[in-house]
Amino acid sequence: MGELFGSNSDFVIVGCAALIIVLFVMVIVLMSKLSKLRKQYLKMINGSQADNMENLIIGIQEQLNQQKAESATISAKVENMREAMKSMKSKVGIHRYNAFAEGGSDMSFTIAMLDEHQDGVIMTGIHSREQTYLYAKPVQKGQSTYTLSPEEKQAISQTSKQP
Repeated sequence: MGELFGSNSDFVIVGCAALIIVLFVMVIVLMSKLSKLRKQYLKMINGSQADNMENLIIGIQEQLNQQKAESATISAKVENMREAMKSMKSKVGIHRYNAFAEGGSDMSFTIAMLDEHQDGVIMTGIHSREQTYLYAKPVQKGQSTYTLSPEEKQAISQTSKQP
């Protein structure tokens, strides 16, 4: 063997022996890490508190199904609320004016209270020096069975411009 490598054969043998020792140490370190990893894996699978992973996953799936059912119920309730809000009288238009040309200020008024379908009521207050007259008219789809004054039509148009 000395002839094969020449005078450096002693160095080659020492180098191979050192490499074997280094590899042996690496194998021991990796076995130790693998042992720790295996213990953690078994602990995770079997559970540390008498619960195993299968029961944990089944519980999570049941909770997820329950939350989906609750979400569907809540979505239906929200949709019902949206539909109910469409019929609420949430759009208000106010128009103030001077009903008589005899001077004074804009003391007369018209208030339109309508929903998204332009259904609701119009209230008009006509102010004179002696008294104020108050009139109410029903409104359906932006129209009334009673004749609407230009001021009342303007109050209705103000509500239709609202979001």
